[in-house]
Amino acid sequence: MLKPLFIFHNILISLILFFSFSSATAAEKAEKTPIVITSQTLTAESNNKTAVFEGSVVATKEDLTIYSDKMTVFYDNSESKIRKIYAVGNVKAHKNERVIFSDEATYMENEKKIIFTGNPRAVEGENVVSGTQITLYLEDERAYVEGSRVILQDQKGPK
Repeated sequence: MLKPLFIFHNILISLILFFSFSSATAAEKAEKTPIVITSQTLTAESNNKTAVFEGSVVATKEDLTIYSDKMTVFYDNSESKIRKIYAVGNVKAHKNERVIFSDEATYMENEKKIIFTGNPRAVEGENVVSGTQITLYLEDERAYVEGSRVILQDQKGPK
């Protein structure tokens, strides 16, 4: 009985201490700001090394917030860190004035990127970028869009 509690404790520590969403190094970010995940339910599966959050899931780290219906966290017990996070159902990632909507999103810790699939579209103000897949690289704040379609609104400024 102690081993499942120890593993569950490691999951929570990992979620709090290790999840980088910006350009600083992971070690610096882990010490400065935790990730906070809230949901209606949490199921920890130590055999599969996963934690499944379901129902109105909200994950927040600094200025990035990700919403979804379900979020599965894959972790590595030996290193006490998150390997991957898979979000599905009404995914919305919000950072500053930018929002990305999709059906699914996968965060990959080693590559420091989020891949949005299933009708992804990025919105900033009235401008919209959509495609078959949007990859957001967190460390250098750039995006790669496959099958892109861009709608830019005419911004009329003072003359």
